[in-house]
Amino acid sequence: MRVLIIVPTHNEAANITTVLDSIQEHVPGTDVMVIDDASTDDTRLLVRERIARGERIELVERPNKRGLGDAYLHAFRLALAADYDAVVEIDADMSHDPAVLPTMLAVAERGINLVIGSRYIPGGSVVGWPRRRTWLSRWGNRYAAIMLGLAINDATAGYRVYRTDTLRAISLDGVQAGGYGFQVEMTYRTVRKGLSVVEIPIQFRDRVAGTSKMNRGIVVEAFKLVTYWGLADLFSMRRRRRAYREAAADTATQSTSS
Repeated sequence: MRVLIIVPTHNEAANITTVLDSIQEHVPGTDVMVIDDASTDDTRLLVRERIARGERIELVERPNKRGLGDAYLHAFRLALAADYDAVVEIDADMSHDPAVLPTMLAVAERGINLVIGSRYIPGGSVVGWPRRRTWLSRWGNRYAAIMLGLAINDATAGYRVYRTDTLRAISLDGVQAGGYGFQVEMTYRTVRKGLSVVEIPIQFRDRVAGTSKMNRGIVVEAFKLVTYWGLADLFSMRRRRRAYREAAADTATQSTSS
C-alpha cells in the first residue's frame, strides 16, 4: 500500500524529532505529513531541517489553530487527492508507539477499513494518566458505545489506520466535531456504513514533554454531539417503526376490503 502517516502538531518541538525518528525506524520509507497549526516554538524549524536532508516528509503550515479534527480533515483530503491507499493518525507526543504500526498496517492491508489502536481491549493499557482522566476516558467510550450502538471499546482513540476507500465511502463533508469528538464521529460514520473495524491492543503512554491540548470545552463538545447523534438515531428508528406499522395496517385494511 501507499501509506501517508499524518502527524498533527502545535508546539511539539520537544517531541517531534523523537516521533519522526521512531516512525523512520519502524516503517522506513513511508511518507510523512506534519500538519502544523500555528506553532510558536521550533516545531516547524526542526521539520524543515529534516526535509532539507532529503527525508520523505511534507510540512503543511497553517496560520491558525483550528483543532485536531480540522487538521486531520485537511490532511485526509490531500491524501485522497494524491491517491494514497491508506492514512495513519498518530500523535506527535509519543503517546502512540510507532513500533505497533507494522501490525496495524498489515491488518489494513488485508482489507480492514479502519484499524484502531485500542487502550481498552485485552492487552491494551494506559500508563501515566491520573485515575480521574482514565475514568473519564473509559466512561466517555462506554457512553458513546451505548448512545450510538457501537461495538467498539475505544471509539475515542487517536491512533488509527484508515484505508482511503473508507474515507471516500463515509464522506468527509459535514463532519461536525473538531476536537475529542472527531474520533467518535469518524468511528460512527464508518460503522453506520457497515464497514469493517478492528481494534489492536496498544499501550498508551502519557506525554513526558510538551503540553496536552485537552481541555474541558473539547470534552463538553464531544458529550453534546454524541447525545445529539444518539437521540437523532432513536427518533429516526421510532419514525421508521411507526411508518412500518402504518404501512402494515394499510395493507391489512386493503386485504380485508378486497
